[in-house]
Amino acid sequence: MSVAVRAVRRKKSAGVPEPGDLLAWYDRHRRVLPWRARAGRKADPYAVWLSEIMLQQTTVKTVGPYYARFLARWPTVTELAAAPLDDVLRLWAGLGYYARARNLHACAKAVVERHGGVFPASLEALRALPGIGDYTAAAVASIAFDADAVPVDGNVERVVSRLFAVEEALPAAKPTIKRLATSLLPPARSGDFAQALMDLGATICTPKRPACALCPWTDACVARARGDQETFPRKAAKREGKPRYGAAFVVLRADGFLLLRQRPDKGLLGAMTEVPGTVWSHDFVVANALNEAPRVGKAPWRKLAGVVTHVFTHFPLALTVFTATVPRKARAPAGARWVRLADVAGEALPTVMRKVIAHALPEL
Repeated sequence: MSVAVRAVRRKKSAGVPEPGDLLAWYDRHRRVLPWRARAGRKADPYAVWLSEIMLQQTTVKTVGPYYARFLARWPTVTELAAAPLDDVLRLWAGLGYYARARNLHACAKAVVERHGGVFPASLEALRALPGIGDYTAAAVASIAFDADAVPVDGNVERVVSRLFAVEEALPAAKPTIKRLATSLLPPARSGDFAQALMDLGATICTPKRPACALCPWTDACVARARGDQETFPRKAAKREGKPRYGAAFVVLRADGFLLLRQRPDKGLLGAMTEVPGTVWSHDFVVANALNEAPRVGKAPWRKLAGVVTHVFTHFPLALTVFTATVPRKARAPAGARWVRLADVAGEALPTVMRKVIAHALPEL
């Protein structure tokens, strides 16, 4: 017997989750979010898309200020498409997962070039845009155009897996959860239903200590009836990536300029700004680090105590930091540039590089 069939049978024994109950709850308790249209108002596809890209792997609290700054700087997708990528990366700096920023810019340009600056309404056309996968396409289509689609994020996975007690572990359970979520779609108000599911997971059906007594589907939830709701969704054991190591070189010119360079366009942290450094590897040997140091005259390198640590999605990183102060007439090596310290905050520095500079500057 398939997982989906077992889940449906359990659902019948616990009561049927009615979409209308969830929508009624949403009408009373919907969250007020900067990108969410007011009740009865039509959602702006640009606002929905921009927020959904930012919210991937990031909390609502963190996204809020970034969203406001982006919208103030580029109020329309046409204006965002016309912006230099460097400006987009600078405003994104600190939000993490920087491929999203590059895809955001590429998608804006594609909307302008292919669709005259108007987001398409169909799932197929949305999926064809850069950086838009099944989830984002479903989110924009349902919320902005009321299409019959359910965007399944982590909150929705948690709600649905508990509602039907889906025993299969993530990520293998994703197709089953998607089918079950889609089976709940009401005949109208698809966009409100999608947002209601998200809100339910974010405020009631939380990972720990869910407020089941306040849930509009409490009588229909199989996991609640069993009393093991906190064990859902089931998750396969996560494999931790092998640690990587490297060195970062923080060079300060005597007149208050910092040496920076741009990372390659492709790959991790693509096109972001960084201080010069070594390759990050599993077998890095710190004794050999200065062989890869930037050639800035006869820089008197000094190794700082401790390391700067950062955790990426697939691996943890530890960087040894070397510092040097050079004369004001020192020339930047090829591919690097001098940036006034007062202007460093405005550079497209990823979080790991901001950590490195913060670790070094008190010592310079």
